Amino acid sequence: MDVALKILVVEPDATRAQDIIDALKEGGWGNVFVVSDVSALAPKLNEVDPDIVLIDLAHPDRDTLEHIGNVSSAQSRPVAMFVDRSDAELTHAAISAGVSAYVVDGLQKNRIKPVLETAIARFKMVERMRHELDAAKQALTDRKTIDRAKGLLMNARGVTEEEAYSLLRKTAMDQGRKVIDVAQALVTAADLLG
Repeated sequence: MDVALKILVVEPDATRAQDIIDALKEGGWGNVFVVSDVSALAPKLNEVDPDIVLIDLAHPDRDTLEHIGNVSSAQSRPVAMFVDRSDAELTHAAISAGVSAYVVDGLQKNRIKPVLETAIARFKMVERMRHELDAAKQALTDRKTIDRAKGLLMNARGVTEEEAYSLLRKTAMDQGRKVIDVAQALVTAADLLG
């Protein structure tokens, strides 16, 4: 685990905040910042730009969870939340807000480090899956564009599908461009002329 991680702790109680800081320091993490009020989270996030956010709230409500999700950019950093009690609706709201680890039964010093490590690992896994999904969607979109460009060439030149693709590839190589870029240009031109 990277000891230089910047950790932002959201804890309304000063004594508990100090306990969290002490536990993090014992775990080797000393780059800790604290905000005592969830409403002050957005400016503190902009100021600190933490690597992970640790939130300790005894009784969060749905509005608080939505606020945390909106301001914490939970999609861009792991968020670990410790709560004293919860229900199915709050758990779902926390997950929808992008919380990476949602721990019920409060914060205990000996659980902080493993929970943060788990939150970071889970966040990285979800982030990797999100990138793979985006890449798959882009590949599908590119494939559709190339197929459409091949169809246009087949109709305009009376060539086979293989010949149309070869023509796209040759044009891309001659121009130092990608096949998808040539296909997109052809489709765009056809749309303008159509």
